[in-house]
Amino acid sequence: MTVKHEKYQRLIELCKTLQPTPTAVVHPCDQSSLAGAHEAAALGLIAPILVGPRARIEGVARESGIDISGYPLVDAPHSTAAAQVGVQLVHEGKAEALMKGSLHTDELMGAVVRREGGLRTSRRVSHCFVMDVPAYEHAIIITDAAISIAPTLEEKVDILQNAIDLAHALQLDDVRVAILSAMETVNPKVPSTVEAAALCKMVDRHQITGATVDGPLALDNAINMEAAQIKRIDSPVAGRANVLMVPNLEAGNMLAKSLSFLAGADAAGIVLGARVPIILTSRADSVLSRLASCAVAAMVAKARRENLKLMG
Repeated sequence: MTVKHEKYQRLIELCKTLQPTPTAVVHPCDQSSLAGAHEAAALGLIAPILVGPRARIEGVARESGIDISGYPLVDAPHSTAAAQVGVQLVHEGKAEALMKGSLHTDELMGAVVRREGGLRTSRRVSHCFVMDVPAYEHAIIITDAAISIAPTLEEKVDILQNAIDLAHALQLDDVRVAILSAMETVNPKVPSTVEAAALCKMVDRHQITGATVDGPLALDNAINMEAAQIKRIDSPVAGRANVLMVPNLEAGNMLAKSLSFLAGADAAGIVLGARVPIILTSRADSVLSRLASCAVAAMVAKARRENLKLMG
């Protein structure tokens, strides 16, 4: 039987061999966000740079018994300013990741995607959950369940490539992507099945690279070999997918929360497609989920450094 949390523990152990990733922790003005950064630092996953109102952060640290004396603290008067300062620290080369504190996701992402002075790249920004499902033999990446509400086919190209690149950063040897819909046959009345087929052809034409991709697939025959065999699906992905691409945010959100609340899964969250990885945590996240999110960001930052070196 698969042990709960073992995939995350392996990931965190792997990251202990890396240098801590310099991370701008944006507006950590409550106990959970400050403690999450502190615990990740204690494990050597990140080197926090605290950004926000100095008096508030120091007050939370005192009330919570958290020693922040070893961390740089950049004063910013409010959450919006803190997000802008966090982005500026990336531009200055002082931070290689961003971590959300106690501000709204929209505030942080607004600074990230701003056309002037933001952290945009040629890729669309998208979100991935890296889920540790106790009953499943390996971690599952789910995208996009948090940012892209109803992505177009063009946007799905970036969402898919971001997820594939994440899988490689996490050192998955064989990346197998299932593009999900409600069925495994192409049906013109169900647009997500047509888009899934188009994405697979784009893989064939090397417009999307780095993975074995198949779709449309229904969830059961994407992750369960018996279900795939009953449907007689001849595919190297069916029954063995380790990346699940959902048709829209609603489907992804329900899938991720179903795994969390019905299957006891933990969900580490990361935003990709910007110049640096962005750790999006929620107050409802477990300590282990927060640490795993930091570990995922550390692996992405490492892959980014290696790519920059290759590019010279």
